[in-house]
Amino acid sequence: MAFDPRDLSILAYANGFTLWHYRTQDAAAQISGKGYFDAASELVEAGDIILAHLGAGGQRAKAAMLLVERNGDGRVALADITGATNGKARRAA
Repeated sequence: MAFDPRDLSILAYANGFTLWHYRTQDAAAQISGKGYFDAASELVEAGDIILAHLGAGGQRAKAAMLLVERNGDGRVALADITGATNGKARRAA
């Protein structure tokens, strides 16, 4: 599937920072791929955080926390803070 702007919503906004929530059936590796969030380039800003709820369609649920590293010329670059999109999620001890 592709990015769906209807599944992106604001959880909190303060001092130029936005905490987003994104719900999708797409796989973790897909949402972290190059260009996935480019359609949201007019919404997100560098420094914003996206909490992604993955596997919303009945798959084993996963979550990822993504930092918007850069946003320019219609391209959004993300960093996976949790490591969930590469299968190396860190767990609290």
